[in-house]
Amino acid sequence: MKKITGTEVNYFFVCKRKLWLSRHQITMEHNSENVAIGKQISENSYLREEKEVRIDETIALDFVDWERKVVHEVKKTDKLEKAHEWQLLYYLFYLKKYKGLEGFTGILNYPKLKKTKEVFLTCELEKEMEKVISEIEKLLECEVSKDFPARRVCQACSYEEFCFA
Repeated sequence: MKKITGTEVNYFFVCKRKLWLSRHQITMEHNSENVAIGKQISENSYLREEKEVRIDETIALDFVDWERKVVHEVKKTDKLEKAHEWQLLYYLFYLKKYKGLEGFTGILNYPKLKKTKEVFLTCELEKEMEKVISEIEKLLECEVSKDFPARRVCQACSYEEFCFA
């Protein structure tokens, strides 16, 4: 199985059906106004930073301060902050486990809210991340997504039609 992406970790905490559909090449995000707005915010914020730092064709970091060892993740709103935190934690985990880069911390940036939140990968969170990755791998092996429960967040989701069809 190919490596898990940060977006997939995010989707795991937002909606397991969305995660499954996305991994199985059923993509709807290109039609989403919210995704387009988020990309615009990311592109128009932090203009001096190198954006979309890709690693192993698996993760895409919004931007990185290599000198201070800080990975930044830019989001439109903090509505799904837990999912954002786990996505950023996964990036820190990935850098450590697969690239041997230790000592990195993370910052969630919400430019429209003028808010930031620091994220730290602890030993306890590393163990929890291993469990999350295992659960994601099991979920992605399922043949269909119909058994995953719908959530209220679906109202603003580009995959909404799959939840209430």
